[in-house]
Amino acid sequence: MSPTTDFIAELVRAANDIDKMNPKESGRLLNRAVNTIRYMREQAGIPGNHTAADVVIDLQTTAVALGLDNRSPDQVRAALLDAAGIIRDLHIVLNTGTEI
Repeated sequence: MSPTTDFIAELVRAANDIDKMNPKESGRLLNRAVNTIRYMREQAGIPGNHTAADVVIDLQTTAVALGLDNRSPDQVRAALLDAAGIIRDLHIVLNTGTEI
Protein backbone atom coordinates (compact mmCIF):
# COMPACT_ATOMS: atom_id res chain seq x y z
CA MET A 1 0.00 0.00 0.00
CA SER A 2 1.08 3.56 -0.59
CA PRO A 3 1.49 6.12 2.19
CA THR A 4 -1.72 7.79 1.01
CA THR A 5 -3.80 4.63 1.19
CA ASP A 6 -2.24 3.86 4.57
CA PHE A 7 -3.32 7.27 5.83
CA ILE A 8 -6.84 6.80 4.46
CA ALA A 9 -7.04 3.49 6.31
CA GLU A 10 -5.76 5.17 9.48
CA LEU A 11 -8.50 7.82 9.25
CA VAL A 12 -11.20 5.19 8.75
CA ARG A 13 -9.90 3.08 11.64
CA ALA A 14 -9.86 6.15 13.87
CA ALA A 15 -13.44 6.95 12.89
CA ASN A 16 -14.49 3.41 13.73
CA ASP A 17 -12.69 3.54 17.10
CA ILE A 18 -13.56 7.13 17.99
CA ASP A 19 -14.57 6.14 21.53
CA LYS A 20 -11.02 4.90 22.18
CA MET A 21 -9.32 8.11 21.00
CA ASN A 22 -8.71 11.25 22.99
CA PRO A 23 -9.40 14.68 21.48
CA LYS A 24 -5.69 15.45 20.98
CA GLU A 25 -5.21 12.35 18.83
CA SER A 26 -8.28 13.15 16.76
CA GLY A 27 -7.17 16.77 16.37
CA ARG A 28 -3.71 15.73 15.20
CA LEU A 29 -5.22 13.38 12.64
CA LEU A 30 -7.56 16.08 11.35
CA ASN A 31 -4.73 18.61 11.10
CA ARG A 32 -2.61 16.06 9.26
CA ALA A 33 -5.55 15.43 6.92
CA VAL A 34 -5.92 19.17 6.27
CA ASN A 35 -2.25 19.44 5.34
CA THR A 36 -2.50 16.37 3.11
CA ILE A 37 -5.59 17.70 1.35
CA ARG A 38 -3.97 21.08 0.74
CA TYR A 39 -0.82 19.46 -0.65
CA MET A 40 -2.77 17.10 -2.89
CA ARG A 41 -5.00 19.91 -4.15
CA GLU A 42 -1.90 21.90 -5.03
CA GLN A 43 -0.44 18.91 -6.89
CA ALA A 44 -3.71 18.47 -8.81
CA GLY A 45 -4.01 22.18 -9.60
CA ILE A 46 -7.16 22.64 -7.54
CA PRO A 47 -7.24 26.00 -5.78
CA GLY A 48 -8.76 26.23 -2.32
CA ASN A 49 -11.57 28.75 -2.05
CA HIS A 50 -10.69 29.91 1.51
CA THR A 51 -14.34 30.40 2.47
CA ALA A 52 -16.53 28.72 5.05
CA ALA A 53 -17.79 26.45 2.25
CA ASP A 54 -14.33 24.89 1.85
CA VAL A 55 -14.25 21.50 3.54
CA VAL A 56 -10.70 22.16 4.72
CA ILE A 57 -11.97 25.09 6.80
CA ASP A 58 -14.65 22.83 8.29
CA LEU A 59 -12.06 20.18 9.18
CA GLN A 60 -9.84 22.81 10.79
CA THR A 61 -12.80 24.16 12.78
CA THR A 62 -13.54 20.67 14.03
CA ALA A 63 -9.89 20.15 15.03
CA VAL A 64 -9.88 23.40 17.02
CA ALA A 65 -13.23 22.62 18.62
CA LEU A 66 -11.84 19.27 19.76
CA GLY A 67 -9.30 21.13 21.86
CA LEU A 68 -12.19 22.94 23.51
CA ASP A 69 -14.11 19.69 23.98
CA ASN A 70 -16.83 21.13 21.79
CA ARG A 71 -17.57 18.25 19.37
CA SER A 72 -19.51 15.05 19.85
CA PRO A 73 -17.98 11.70 18.91
CA ASP A 74 -20.39 11.51 15.95
CA GLN A 75 -19.19 14.90 14.65
CA VAL A 76 -15.56 13.83 14.95
CA ARG A 77 -16.31 10.50 13.26
CA ALA A 78 -18.01 12.33 10.37
CA ALA A 79 -15.06 14.72 9.99
CA LEU A 80 -12.55 11.85 9.90
CA LEU A 81 -14.60 9.99 7.29
CA ASP A 82 -15.01 13.18 5.22
CA ALA A 83 -11.26 13.69 5.28
CA ALA A 84 -10.66 10.08 4.24
CA GLY A 85 -13.10 10.43 1.34
CA ILE A 86 -11.56 13.65 0.09
CA ILE A 87 -8.04 12.25 0.26
CA ARG A 88 -9.21 9.12 -1.57
CA ASP A 89 -10.78 11.22 -4.32
CA LEU A 90 -7.68 13.37 -4.69
CA HIS A 91 -5.49 10.27 -4.76
CA ILE A 92 -7.57 8.93 -7.65
CA VAL A 93 -7.33 12.24 -9.51
CA LEU A 94 -3.55 12.34 -9.09
CA ASN A 95 -3.05 8.68 -10.05
CA THR A 96 -5.18 8.90 -13.19
CA GLY A 97 -3.57 12.12 -14.37
CA THR A 98 -6.93 13.82 -14.69
CA GLU A 99 -6.50 17.47 -15.60
CA ILE A 100 -8.43 20.02 -13.59
